[in-house]
Amino acid sequence: MNGNDRAITGFAMIAHLTFHLYELTIPLFIVVWLVVFDVSAAVIGTLVGVGLALIGLGAVVSGVLADEYGSKALVMASILGMGISFLLISVSPTIEALAVALFVWGAASSLYHPAALSLLTRGTEEQGTALAYHGVAGNVGTALGPFAAAVLLTFLPWRQVAALFAFPALVAVLLAATVEFDESAGIDDDATSVPTESGLTDFLGVLRQSRVLFTGGFVVAFVIMMVHGVYARGVLSFLPEILAGVPRFDPVELVGETFEPSQYVYAGLLLLGGVGQYVGGKWTDRGSTERALIGTYLLLVVASIAFFPAADAGLALLLLVCGTLGFAIYMSAPIRQALLAKYSPPDVHGLAFGYFYLGVYGAGAVGAAFAGVVLTYATPETFFVVFGGIAAIVVALGVLLRYNYSTENADETTESDPAAR
Repeated sequence: MNGNDRAITGFAMIAHLTFHLYELTIPLFIVVWLVVFDVSAAVIGTLVGVGLALIGLGAVVSGVLADEYGSKALVMASILGMGISFLLISVSPTIEALAVALFVWGAASSLYHPAALSLLTRGTEEQGTALAYHGVAGNVGTALGPFAAAVLLTFLPWRQVAALFAFPALVAVLLAATVEFDESAGIDDDATSVPTESGLTDFLGVLRQSRVLFTGGFVVAFVIMMVHGVYARGVLSFLPEILAGVPRFDPVELVGETFEPSQYVYAGLLLLGGVGQYVGGKWTDRGSTERALIGTYLLLVVASIAFFPAADAGLALLLLVCGTLGFAIYMSAPIRQALLAKYSPPDVHGLAFGYFYLGVYGAGAVGAAFAGVVLTYATPETFFVVFGGIAAIVVALGVLLRYNYSTENADETTESDPAAR
C-alpha cells in the first residue's frame, strides 16, 4: 500500500472501531435500563429500534453528502456525535431523556458507513486490502466495546460507565484530525461518472438512480438486507438479557465483586465474528455468493433452534451454539455486501450501499422492537424459534436468487443445455 492508502485505511480503521464499539455496547446497558427505568423489554426494544432506524434512514443522505462534500468531515462528525450521545445517556434522568439520547446516537451513527466506504473505494488503489483492514478494525471494536462495558459495569455505576465511553470518541477525533490524504486518489481518470446535474446530488437524480437499482435481483437482495437486519438486531440486542437468565451463567462472586459470566460470553461470541467475516469473504471469493448466503443462514437457523436444547445439555454445547451465532451473523456481512454489489450496476454502487444500510439498520430496527415484544409476551424459547424462522426466510430468498436471477445459474444452464445456446 502507498502512503495515501495507508493514511485512508488508518483513518477508516479508527472510525470503524469506534462505531462498532458503541453499537454493540448498548445491549449490555439494556439489561440495566430495564431495572433502572422500570419498563418492559418491549419499551426498551422500541427505543433502541428507533435509534437503529435513524441509522438506516440517514444512510442514503450520508452517501449523497459524501458525494457532494467528501467523506472526512462526515466521518469525524459521526464519531463526535456518538461520543456526545453517550454523555447524554449518562445524565438521562427519565426514560424520555434516554430516548432522546438514543436518537442522537442513531442520527450520528448514520453518517458513518456510506461515507467511509465511499472514501475507501474512491481514495485507495489497493481497495481490497483497505476494506479488509477496515473490517478487521470493526470487529475489534465489536468485541472490545462489550468486553470493556462488562468489566466496567462490574465495578462502577452504569452512568459513570456511559460517561467514560464518551472518551474513545474524543481520542478518535483527535487522532483522525491529524491524518491527511487525497480522497479521490483511487479513481481512474478514464472512469465514467454520473454528471452532477443529473446524478446523486439532487433529489430527482437520486430518484432516477433508485429506479435503475430497484429491478430484478436487486429487489430480492434488498429484501434480504432487511430480513437480516430484523434477525441480527433482534438477536444481538437482547442476547445479553437472555444469556443472563440462563442458570449456567448465574453471577459469580470473586474478590468481593460480582461478575456476570453472560456478559463475557456475549463479548466472546462477538469476537468470533471477526473470524466469521474472514471465512465469509473467502467463501464468496471461491464460490457462488448465493450458495454462501444459503449455507450461512441455514447455520443460523440450526443455531437459533438449538440454543435452549444446548443450554439444557451442557455448558460446552451451549458455548458452541453461542459461538456459532456470533460467527455466522458476521460471516454473512461480506457475503451480503458482495451480493448487493453483484445485483447493482457498478456506477450506482454508492447509492446501493446507502440502501444496504437503510435495509440493515432501518428496517432492521423493527427487529429490536419485535424482539422486545416477543420477550415481553412469550418465553425465551419461543424467541429463538421465531428468530430461527426469520433466518429461514433469508434461506428461501437465497434460493429464489440462485435459481431465478443468478447469472451463474444461467451460465450453468447454457453450458449443460445445447438448446439454450
